[in-house]
Amino acid sequence: MSLSRLKTQRLFRQQCYVNGQWIDAGNGNTVDVDNPADGKVFGTVPSLSEEEILGAIDAAEQGFQVWRKKTAQERADLLMRWYDLMLEHKEDIATLMTLEQGKPLVESRGEVDYAASFIRWFAEEARRVYGETIPGAKPGQHIVVTRQPIGVTAAITPWNFPAAMITRKAGAALAAGCSMIVKPANATPYTALALAELADEAGIPAGVFNVVTGKSSMIGETLTGSAIVRKMSFTGSTEVGSKLMAQCAEHIQKVSLELGGNAPFIVFDDADVERAVEGAMICKFRNTGQTCVCANRFLVQSGIHDKFISRLAEAMGKLKVGDGFEEGVTQSALINHAAVEKVKRHYDDAIDKGARHVAGPAPDGKQGNYVTPVLVTDVTADMEVCADETFGPLAAVIKFDTEEQALKIANDTPYGLAAYFYSRDIHRVWRVADALEAGIIGVNEGAVSNPTAPFGGVKASGLGREGSRHGLDEYTELKYLCMGAE
Repeated sequence: MSLSRLKTQRLFRQQCYVNGQWIDAGNGNTVDVDNPADGKVFGTVPSLSEEEILGAIDAAEQGFQVWRKKTAQERADLLMRWYDLMLEHKEDIATLMTLEQGKPLVESRGEVDYAASFIRWFAEEARRVYGETIPGAKPGQHIVVTRQPIGVTAAITPWNFPAAMITRKAGAALAAGCSMIVKPANATPYTALALAELADEAGIPAGVFNVVTGKSSMIGETLTGSAIVRKMSFTGSTEVGSKLMAQCAEHIQKVSLELGGNAPFIVFDDADVERAVEGAMICKFRNTGQTCVCANRFLVQSGIHDKFISRLAEAMGKLKVGDGFEEGVTQSALINHAAVEKVKRHYDDAIDKGARHVAGPAPDGKQGNYVTPVLVTDVTADMEVCADETFGPLAAVIKFDTEEQALKIANDTPYGLAAYFYSRDIHRVWRVADALEAGIIGVNEGAVSNPTAPFGGVKASGLGREGSRHGLDEYTELKYLCMGAE
């Protein structure tokens, strides 16, 4: 059992963390958690009641009153202690992540580093929540603008990055002086609970950081239905995000939404093909294709199409599929069988409509939660893979002739989270970067995420930004002070 790999067994918590205490559901209800690699249940977490979620909100309000009074330096110091503990226990957090999410252990280690980097970044930014002064409108008048913490905040996070999607939100909230309630995905609660254990050890006061588990719809409705909760941050599907946004309207809660994507990856004739393939492999097959900024559609110009396809197929052939704990594995189990069926459906639809199979075995849904990376070309806009986010290791290639054609295809989607393109023509770089309708653009780069840059999308891909100094702004309110003359 992989749990035996843990050096610090207390990091495996099967209780919720509320108000500095570890609690079970009063009614004894639990949610099973399984390992995607074999489908076996290896633990449970509480399924809290509505009353218990309301208790967590009250605890967060009490924690906020304590936390907001601490100086920026005090908050920064505690966040840095949390950061240090995350790195100190990186191997154990990574083990829990691979066990519950399935990703290769080397990627889990990388995610812990990435997640911790948000805590460090926002610890540093805590001391830079600056206001401004504005010249008075009349003699003797002074105008001052300050930033204050918004209050109790809530975060609902996904299963694909169970550490980083929490710290990107919680780091900003706590740095600004807010408290937070985190509802992790039921498929991956243990990474979140390990982070809570380390937050407690770091000395973050009771009620400031809370982790609750249970029925997602009920918890979402309870958090958005509370007048105490002043901010909701959600990462997940556009469908659920739209529903949460509507629910937040009742109490005019501030909302940040990082939703679905349909990222184009464009390779122009003048691109460096080897570099484009390298970027494609990172962009498409990280986390076995289960990332919100993953390339969903490859658009390759006709003059370079065959060469790119050949090189990509060769690179894909070197990927190793297996249990995330196995040495050398780069492609692991998908999160569940529904994810497998979606990849199969997209592949079958593409082939039925004329796509050409190039590399990798056709997904048949008979290998448990595993799908070997597969490449198809001659893809057209009427195929499901072009309209819907696959979230799996299916690389679908569309051939195009002109820059105008590529931009039309790339922007023909309600989503606008990320887009990528490869070109060595500086004039084209600026034209295409300006024309692409996405919040994040990778130019000759397949890995775009880091804590210093604003992460978020446009159109149906969401609202607001996470990371960077702009991510901190999401958790503050402006207060304008107009001081009259004597």
